[in-house]
Amino acid sequence: MARLSPVFFSFVLTTTLLLLADPASAVKFQIQAYRYPQSKCIWNPIHNNALIIVTANVGPGEGQQVDVEIVDSSPQKNVYLSKKNINGETRLAVTSHAEGEVGVCFKNTLDSMNVLLGYPSEKASKAARIIDLDVDIGADAVDYNAIANQESLSGLETEMRKLEGIVKEIVDEMAYLKKRELRFTDTNMSTNNRVQNFAWFTILSLAGLGAWQIMHLRSFFKRKYLID
Repeated sequence: MARLSPVFFSFVLTTTLLLLADPASAVKFQIQAYRYPQSKCIWNPIHNNALIIVTANVGPGEGQQVDVEIVDSSPQKNVYLSKKNINGETRLAVTSHAEGEVGVCFKNTLDSMNVLLGYPSEKASKAARIIDLDVDIGADAVDYNAIANQESLSGLETEMRKLEGIVKEIVDEMAYLKKRELRFTDTNMSTNNRVQNFAWFTILSLAGLGAWQIMHLRSFFKRKYLID
């Protein structure tokens, strides 16, 4: 019987884990410029203490200023980073502080000097810049080539280091799902107990009301000499 080579086994395992892991997010879009712009955000799911690498390539645009801000969807509304007037390729790195989603938000503002000088309305309505955004989270954000050069790792050792990071992400994901399932179970049990207590309260209240009505009617009929 033929035996699988370690390289083939490593390739199969890497492919399987990459399919199970969260993919990197890349998107290209156009953002319109306004004097008082609203934020346009791209959201990605994250876990606590996850490394996030944001690479934004901002296209040219005369009389426009693009600002970027990285926030999350937690109740605290954490703002990890804010940078104004980015141009060309910009690389940003942050670490998440909460479970939920992380948003990379952009604003494209018309230059106030151009507005004061009477920027043509037709030109202003067409003012926009193209943004090529790439968001890497967790193991995808780690530069394994730099680690391999620094620690003099072979190709196979580098692949194993990648697998280690992906496996850790999967284990963390399973632990998070287990924790969330326990929380949902506790919520269901609590709701069930409340419904059960309310049902018993309703039954006892109806029984007490029925007994009071019987006693009241009996007293009324006695006063009217209808019963002994």
